[in-house]
Amino acid sequence: MKNIPLILMGCGGVGRQLLQHIVSCRSLHSTQGLCLRVVGVGDSKSLVVTEDLLHEGLKDGFLLELCRVKSVGESLLKLLDFGKCQAFVHPESQGKILEIAFQLGKKTGLVFVDCSASSDTVAVLKQAIDMGCCAVMANKKPLTSTMEDFKKLFIYPRRIRHESTVGAGLPVIASLNRIISSGDPVHQIIGSLSGTLGYVMSEVEDGKPLSQVVRDAKSLGYTEPDPRDDLGGMDVARKALILARILGHQINLDSIQIESLYPKEMGPGVMTVEDFLNRGLLLLDKDIQDRVEKAASNGNVLRYVCVIMGSRCEVGIQELPKNSPLGRLRGSDNVLEIYTRCYSKQPLVIQGAGAGNDTTAAGVLADIVDIQDLFP
Repeated sequence: MKNIPLILMGCGGVGRQLLQHIVSCRSLHSTQGLCLRVVGVGDSKSLVVTEDLLHEGLKDGFLLELCRVKSVGESLLKLLDFGKCQAFVHPESQGKILEIAFQLGKKTGLVFVDCSASSDTVAVLKQAIDMGCCAVMANKKPLTSTMEDFKKLFIYPRRIRHESTVGAGLPVIASLNRIISSGDPVHQIIGSLSGTLGYVMSEVEDGKPLSQVVRDAKSLGYTEPDPRDDLGGMDVARKALILARILGHQINLDSIQIESLYPKEMGPGVMTVEDFLNRGLLLLDKDIQDRVEKAASNGNVLRYVCVIMGSRCEVGIQELPKNSPLGRLRGSDNVLEIYTRCYSKQPLVIQGAGAGNDTTAAGVLADIVDIQDLFP
């Protein structure tokens, strides 16, 4: 039985879903000769760790209770009454993580799983990798930090898995790496990488006002609590930057041209969420509708996409053929078209659910299992 110790950082929707996947897959993994041993779970405030790092993980009942506790917004410290564990609060918790990385990294191996949404994990990730640990990430921020940070994270590229940073459970990174390894030059990537914006653009195509569509998307749970976090395009830009860097382009976020669907005058520092939803969005309806109608008159549709061509990387609304894979996109699916020498006239198309806690957590779990060959 191959035993893989792991530490999870981030107890939000994806992190909790991952723990539930790990517990529910015990029987499957056992038949594969694999045991995922969760030795620690942390959030921005605290960390809980098993008492016996070398031999035992946190029990499944403990992990499920942890999911319940965090789902109602309570502290990890509440779990001290539930089962055997050690607890550490920030900033002591960060030192404890590095202590565990040092203890297990070279001896048994350790996977550091980052399901947080923090840029603070990059320092721990770099040190853990230097200590012989592996890293699996759903968090985009470490990979979209400075180019120097990116290079340090990939100093041992086989120790890194990050499929879920771009397409949740879709095989985007794996497909791109296979193309690169084959020597097939990538000429262009164009993709709709936001389930929220994919839904918005396909709905306004049907003639619905942008203001109504955004409010509907929010009520369906497709947007962040403040929809401007989606409409600003930064999430798509981070995904585009990761893809561009994989292709070898040494660029930063400020190198990417980003089109926001709202003006600065409606930004979070100027207008409240309620004002934006009830008043600001209405002022944006006509411009979007005019653009939709203009595209339709050309036999095209509008999609919010990232475009990577050479060293050029941009994110925003593009007018695309209605019968193309991106033009046919409906709802919250992600679609990516990759054009290469081999895929020139007909691109390699990757499509499917590219968002959601369940899908993203499944992608993270697949990455953890994929990394098992690096363990004794």
